[in-house]
Amino acid sequence: MFTGIIETLGRVVQIEAEQDNLHLTIDSTISSELQIDQSVAHNGICLTVVALANTQYTVTAIAETIQKTNIGQWQVGHLVNLERAMKLGDRLDGHIVQGHVDQTGTCIAIENANGSWNYTFEYDAALHNITIEKGSITVNGVSLTVVNSKNNQFSVSIIPYTFEHTNFNAFEVGTVVNLEFDVIGKYVSRLYKK
Repeated sequence: MFTGIIETLGRVVQIEAEQDNLHLTIDSTISSELQIDQSVAHNGICLTVVALANTQYTVTAIAETIQKTNIGQWQVGHLVNLERAMKLGDRLDGHIVQGHVDQTGTCIAIENANGSWNYTFEYDAALHNITIEKGSITVNGVSLTVVNSKNNQFSVSIIPYTFEHTNFNAFEVGTVVNLEFDVIGKYVSRLYKK
């Protein structure tokens, strides 16, 4: 379980394909604090630490993860948002995030709003995920509030701190991102479909 509050950025330093899996080695300031078998969210994707070495650690993505996320597009040098699993008793500063990406979306607009930034994303509505005004959404692992919700689009506003400390500052129109929709909203939506 995560909160969507990014701790740091990590840099992909190696990608190795093995059958349908990808082994990714990440260099990060939190590497020395990790242990084998710990869960870490990478751009919102919950992955298990399988190896450690100095300032680097390795995780493995299986075919299901590669198919449903943007991880297959990552390259050596790519910066990823990192968050370790939350501890029981900690503050929940973001919202309840599972680290299970629902689908990808595409950035279709970026607007500089005099001290903040507005990003608009489009996603495949056929998968029946929804957003609502003032509801929560996770974009590349970042917990955000929806400020404009449409059938297959939503917008979020980014404060300078988030812009500077996540990979949002590298987004361009056309950037593919990982989306995790609000878990409570997913259950309510499923109940109403029955």
